[in-house]
Amino acid sequence: MYIAMNRFKVAPGSEAEFEELWTSRDTHLKEVPGFVEFHLLKGPKKEDHVLYSSHTIWSDYEAFEGWTKSEAFRAAHRNAGNGTRSLYLGHPEFEGFEVIQTVK
Repeated sequence: MYIAMNRFKVAPGSEAEFEELWTSRDTHLKEVPGFVEFHLLKGPKKEDHVLYSSHTIWSDYEAFEGWTKSEAFRAAHRNAGNGTRSLYLGHPEFEGFEVIQTVK
């Protein structure tokens, strides 16, 4: 299993707009082989930002890599950044993880 995360520092007061942007968009993830699930996470509030993370789970790294090269990825990210730069402080920070242990 592979987990792909993007961390976003969202400007204070922009939380509702950020959440609406993410929850209303068509991700195209369900079309991609190896996709398991997606989460949008809201983290702690700091003085200058609120931390968010998008978190996708994939069957393996190859499935994630296939997503990044797919037409579904291009469609999902086609309008990324259009008019939303004021929501973020800096660029999203990507982190990828190979799952070593899962406890259910």
